[in-house]
Amino acid sequence: QVHLVESGGGLVQAGGSLTLSCAASGRTFIYSVMGWFRQAPGKEREFVTAIKRSDGSIYSTDSVKGRFTISRDNAKNTVYLQMNRLQPEDTAVYYCAARSEYYSGSYSRPGTYDYWGQGTQVTVSS
Repeated sequence: QVHLVESGGGLVQAGGSLTLSCAASGRTFIYSVMGWFRQAPGKEREFVTAIKRSDGSIYSTDSVKGRFTISRDNAKNTVYLQMNRLQPEDTAVYYCAARSEYYSGSYSRPGTYDYWGQGTQVTVSS
């Protein structure tokens, strides 16, 4: 069992920055891939980025490369999402999720993740 709690969302103007945090508790050593997804109103949940605990490998969707950075503090069991140069189209509820790196299936598929946080709202005004 893994419990995930996101924080750090809010309202920001276009071009601004926010940092989201996801604190994990429980059997985090098993579910060692942490991902960030987002869901805008009326849209499907979308992969943003993911990081592996074992070697720190990072996977990101093209739309956030160069703007968003994922990192993790293994000692604190916390994953961060630094978001820079935010745009109105980044507005969404952001979720963190956990899965094993030994599962088959792309890290970008929401269905391959076992545990999800409650989400945190990010709103970017133009």
